[in-house]
Amino acid sequence: MSKKKLAVVCNYILHADRIGGMDRFFVAFDTAAKKINYEIDWFFPDVEIFDFYRDLTVFSAEDKLTVEAFFLDHLTTSKAKYDGLITHFTELSTSFYKDAKKLGSIKQIIAVDHNPRPLNGFPLKKQLKNKLKAFLYSKAIDRFIGVSSYTAKHIVKDLGKTVSLKTGVIYNGIDTSVFKKREGKSEAKTAYKFIVVSHLRESKGIQDLIDALSYLTDAIKTHIHISIYGEGPLEEGLKQQAQDLGVSELLEFKGSSSEIPQILANYDYLIQPTYMECFSLSILESLSANVPVITTTVGGNPEIITDGINGFLFQPKDKTKLSSILTDIVTGNLKITKDTSVLIEKEYSLDRMVAEHLNLLN
Repeated sequence: MSKKKLAVVCNYILHADRIGGMDRFFVAFDTAAKKINYEIDWFFPDVEIFDFYRDLTVFSAEDKLTVEAFFLDHLTTSKAKYDGLITHFTELSTSFYKDAKKLGSIKQIIAVDHNPRPLNGFPLKKQLKNKLKAFLYSKAIDRFIGVSSYTAKHIVKDLGKTVSLKTGVIYNGIDTSVFKKREGKSEAKTAYKFIVVSHLRESKGIQDLIDALSYLTDAIKTHIHISIYGEGPLEEGLKQQAQDLGVSELLEFKGSSSEIPQILANYDYLIQPTYMECFSLSILESLSANVPVITTTVGGNPEIITDGINGFLFQPKDKTKLSSILTDIVTGNLKITKDTSVLIEKEYSLDRMVAEHLNLLN
C-alpha cells in the first residue's frame, strides 16, 4: 500500500527551552500518523530544529517569509503533491487555502483554530472583512476545527452559517504523565503559593493581578507569594507597577522555564487573569498537576473550570473580585479539596486529542 502524504503548516515558534503541550501533540500525532501509513512534512517559521523534533520531517521558513508563503513557495518549486493539509495557528479562510489546494492538488484541507478573540469582539471593519474572506475562500477548507466549543461558535460567527456544517470541536489534550502531582493537604496553611505561567503581554491581564494585590490588607499580604513564569514586552512595566503599588515583595519574576511540569506541584493555585483565551493548555497542565486554577470567564475557560470544584472564576478586569478570591483562600473561606487531575486524565488526554485528529483524515 502506497503511503499518503500530509502537510502540516504551523504558525508556531519552536523553542528548545520550552517544550509545551502543542510540541508534544505534534510529535505524538506524527508518530501515530506513520502507523496508519501517512508521511508528514511539517512547516514552521524560521527555527533551528532541536532534538525533541528529531524524528519529524521539518521544513523551516526562510528569507523572512511567513510560514504560509514559504509553504506555497515549496509547492511551486518542489512540485510536491499532498493528499491532505492541516493548519495550526494560521489565519482562517484566506487566499492561502485556495492557492494551496490548487498548487498541491490537495484533496482535503483542515484548518484548526487556536486563535483567541478580543474581549469586546472584532470591530465592524474586521467583521465585514471576515465575511468577505469566507465568501471568497472558505470553500477551499473541508473542515474547520475549534479547540473549544467557544472557538467553534466563533468560527461560525466570524465566517457565517455556511461553514457551520463543516465546523467541529476537538479539545486540546496534554500528556498527563509528564506532570508531577501536588499532594493535597487538609491541614490549615499559614502561607499560600500562587503561580502564573504566561506570556507577559497586556491581553494576559497580569497588570490586573498586581492591582488586585494592592487591594489586600497587610494581614492577608503576609500569607501570599506569587511566582511569575514567562517573558514578554510588559515585563519591565509590570515590575515597575508592582513597585509603585508597594506589592513587589509578593511577586517573583522567574523568566521562562522548561521545568513547569515539575514546578507546578510546588504551588497551591495557578492564576490566569487573561482577557483572551480559546482553550488554555496552561489550565489543563495545572489541573493535571492537581493545582486548581483562578481564572476569568473568557473563551473556553468555563468549559474546563467549574467554579468551586476545580478552581474559581471571575469576570475579566474585575480586580476587586480577584482580590476577594485571594482573601477568601487565605482566610479559609474558599478551598478546593478534590483532585483536579482526574478530569484531565479522563477527558483531556493527549491520546484522545491525537485519535480525534486522526479521525479527521479521509
